[in-house]
Amino acid sequence: MANSMKFCFGHFLLKKTSVLSRIANNNCSKSYRLLYNSLKLYSTSRKDGSEDVRIGCASGFWGDTTVAAPQLIHKGNLDFLVFDYLSEITMSLMTAAKTKYPDFGYAPDFVQFGVGPYLKTVKEKGIKVVSNAGGVNPYSCAKAMYSAAQKAGVDIKVAVITGDNLIDKKAQLESQNIRDLDSDKLLPSTVNSMNAYIGAFPIAKALDMGADIVITGRCVDSALVLGPLIHKFKWQPDQFDLLSAGSLAGHLIECGAQATGGIFTDWYKLGLHKTWSSIGFPIVQCQSNGDFIVTKPVDTGGLVSIATVAEQLVYEIGDPKNYILPDVICDFSDVKLTQEKENEVKVCCAKGKSPPNDYKVSATYADGFKATTVAVLAGLNLRAKGLATANGILQRTRTIFEQLGLSDYTQTHIQVIGGLSDDLEESFSNFIRDDDRTELSLFKKKLKGEIPKQAALWIAVEHSQKKALELFAREIAPAGTGMAPGVTGMVGGRPKVSPIFKFFSFLYQKKDVSILIDIDGTQEEYEPWIAQQTEPTSPAQTSDEMPIKPADFSDLDDIDYYQLKDVGYARSGDKGNTVNIGVIARHPDLVPYLNEKLTAEAVGLIFQHLFEDESGHKIENGHKLVKRFYLAGINAFNFVLPSALGGGGVASLRPDPQGKGAAQMLLDEFYLALPKNTMKSIIKETD
Repeated sequence: MANSMKFCFGHFLLKKTSVLSRIANNNCSKSYRLLYNSLKLYSTSRKDGSEDVRIGCASGFWGDTTVAAPQLIHKGNLDFLVFDYLSEITMSLMTAAKTKYPDFGYAPDFVQFGVGPYLKTVKEKGIKVVSNAGGVNPYSCAKAMYSAAQKAGVDIKVAVITGDNLIDKKAQLESQNIRDLDSDKLLPSTVNSMNAYIGAFPIAKALDMGADIVITGRCVDSALVLGPLIHKFKWQPDQFDLLSAGSLAGHLIECGAQATGGIFTDWYKLGLHKTWSSIGFPIVQCQSNGDFIVTKPVDTGGLVSIATVAEQLVYEIGDPKNYILPDVICDFSDVKLTQEKENEVKVCCAKGKSPPNDYKVSATYADGFKATTVAVLAGLNLRAKGLATANGILQRTRTIFEQLGLSDYTQTHIQVIGGLSDDLEESFSNFIRDDDRTELSLFKKKLKGEIPKQAALWIAVEHSQKKALELFAREIAPAGTGMAPGVTGMVGGRPKVSPIFKFFSFLYQKKDVSILIDIDGTQEEYEPWIAQQTEPTSPAQTSDEMPIKPADFSDLDDIDYYQLKDVGYARSGDKGNTVNIGVIARHPDLVPYLNEKLTAEAVGLIFQHLFEDESGHKIENGHKLVKRFYLAGINAFNFVLPSALGGGGVASLRPDPQGKGAAQMLLDEFYLALPKNTMKSIIKETD
């Protein structure tokens, strides 16, 4: 689950080193043994004799719920259990942790909370475990796992896969004038982590060598699932359609409960919130021909439907015809979903082609500091008092900086969340489209509902010096007595100053990366498959180039407005500084109308306020950067919005640095003029 919530828990652990010490000393194990025993009653075994392979995912990010592993172990009837922990930011935080404490640098909760308490049952059931929990210190992770196994009286073989960490090549790469794939900048001197996204074949080889548990560093998330499938079905490096199908299986479950009803558009309509406390975690049941079923353990909450799976399919992708991975370039544009039975969706028809002969490398580098404060605003004139207070604080601190000889802020971001005004652009567009289909005519939507009595003031600042932001942090509380009335509830107290880590990505030849698989000192080197002639990625095919029949607006008296939420499902995610929004039509007959109305330019105009350059300046006509792609197999459109997240991740000063709310805003803000009779028949059919 790249660039998602993964960095939050890791940042907490890095800050609270005493917590790490307690975890390392196994002081938390008693409560997890109780959880283990409470779920043991519902245990099932893999005794059906099926040749299908069942793989469950118990973690979508570093800090995911601890109930997933025992649920899947006891009720999932699994062959393999995978845990996904890493993102670019967690790699950077783990590097910092290892620098401070040589035994750190991995995800300790994988050992203490994920697998450690259940090792005996995992061994008895014959479940193999695969995880990227190794981070930048996979050997320490393996050492901790062996210690847990010894305490449990279980004999296991742990494979460690290394070679992704390229930080030792930093000086060499600097001399080669390596440039960022997006910005074309040279590799910064402040790089502190640098990892290649390796693929699934080293994982498969480790399983071939007899590993019970495979621990990797950085690999593409989907490789955690594809690796076991390659091992089990003996898929070959040139069987691209099969590798694409296995990668899709991994893509769908790598974010945990997002595939089983988590963050689903219709959560309230279907009452899924009543089952969130016991939500089921995803399982893929895969066949050797690449077809698979997405499901979840019986008697668990959540939902597996065509819509929930489709939403996860479009999550964090770009061009669906060219989803580039180290083992295959995937084409998901014509993937088919079929509801086989309740909570079982069949997935088929992924295509693939030859992968590139290089790895994508993700580096992070330090670039200044930031601090964020949030305050509650109450009473009248919420927006006015919020902006006045924020500007007062910034003006006061700038005066202090000038007196001390400090430079100005690098960037600032002020936002009043929830306060009504004539200008809501910092939160959302407040626009809808009219029924003029030839012009991008926009007009303001009337605000409905009660005027809010409370709002939140968000102030985030960036500076090259930590000292300056420590001064800023001291000047927040005085606003409660010396500025606007009704400024209260400083969330979290005085804001903390934290380093900013930014992303840098480049390509590096596979032949120059040495990947090693190690099981108790028995080592084998992985030789990557190099294509003799790689297939170029096909030109990005937008939906405007696809054969979609024209929409029927022949009866203008039959037209009415409908919110996008009534017409489609949507989910948004991030890749660095880019946000993608996937929109799935609720019925095939709605595709022509979405195709005609929900254009790239229309979506871009709604989010025009988000587009900024690297200096934080608004990009004029940024809406023209948006690209739209069509996924015919699931009746969906995918919108890719570059330069829309203020840098993305911890580099961003915004409240939503990962674009998680973009789909929700689009569903709420975009209106379409549609034939009423068409909508009535569709609503009747789909309800």
